[in-house]
Amino acid sequence: MSGVEEGDLIVRREGAAGVIRLNRPKALNAMTLEMSIGIDAALDRFETDPAVALIILEGAGERGLCAGGDIRGLWESSREGGDLGARFWRQEYVMNARIAKYPKPYVAFMDGLVMGGGVGLSGHASHRVVTDRTKLAMPEVGLGFFPDVGGTWLLSRSPGEIGTYFGLTGQTMNGPDAIHAKFADAVVPAAKWPELREALTRVRPGATAADVSKLIDGFATGETAGPVAVKQATIDALFGFDRMEDIFAALARDGSEFALATLKTLNEKSPRGMVVTLKLLRLARTASSLEACLVREYRAALEVFRSDDFREGVRAAVIDKDRKPTWSPPRVEDVTPHMLALYLAEIGADELKFN
Repeated sequence: MSGVEEGDLIVRREGAAGVIRLNRPKALNAMTLEMSIGIDAALDRFETDPAVALIILEGAGERGLCAGGDIRGLWESSREGGDLGARFWRQEYVMNARIAKYPKPYVAFMDGLVMGGGVGLSGHASHRVVTDRTKLAMPEVGLGFFPDVGGTWLLSRSPGEIGTYFGLTGQTMNGPDAIHAKFADAVVPAAKWPELREALTRVRPGATAADVSKLIDGFATGETAGPVAVKQATIDALFGFDRMEDIFAALARDGSEFALATLKTLNEKSPRGMVVTLKLLRLARTASSLEACLVREYRAALEVFRSDDFREGVRAAVIDKDRKPTWSPPRVEDVTPHMLALYLAEIGADELKFN
């Protein structure tokens, strides 16, 4: 074991594994700008270390890998007209793209809560391990935001309209549903993780992605679909539209218990957030790369940072916790093409660029 750094991020080598552990368990390992920079530095170090065969990403504590970004810090900066959003998301999104192309196997242990920024750290990994305790979600529309960190790329590649459903409702996936939605690769019971983790630290230098997959599969349950996957046909019929008004109408017409419960969920979300999310998901379907989606997400995120809906959504969910946001505008019908265009506009010299 070498290179121990205590703090919000623990980075060290254990045998053949370069370990990156998010270490803010009381904050559900929510990621700060400093942690994101630290992860990048760790990836630099491990990439050039011949003794490191693979990366292990994990979260400290029993509650989850990572429940997202430092929303409170972003909220405070937004209120003050600061620039944390621009700096934080630029760093984070470039790192998300890097993870997707990392030259060594990158094993993400997606136990417990995996939300928002946690999906960005794990969903683009070469090896994505979920457990019997995984609760994965992209709940950003409830904050006046949209599924970012490459979430539009991942959701748009889920089968049928499953990604549209998860992106708009913010509903939670269990481990098998995360595999069905193409957010994960294998379900490994949490009780078996210590044994698998130990085996990963003992792989030979130069181990290939296929070698690591074979090792993980030896501990996996083989499950590939959960309770939401069963509703695939229904979800495809109800969410196969390009306008939020049509999705609302389809749910109301259907009238089933599932449709009405889903309608109730959507009525709690930011109308502007839903319209922006649906548009970004549809654009992502024809995107040529994750990077193309991240460029669009960065443009939209900067507009979100300036918006009242973001500040109001965070206030209601995180600050005051009254769960009673006052959205502006209050209905999807009132989100104008002009409002939407602001989230999609090119931003010149400030565009997101990749190394």
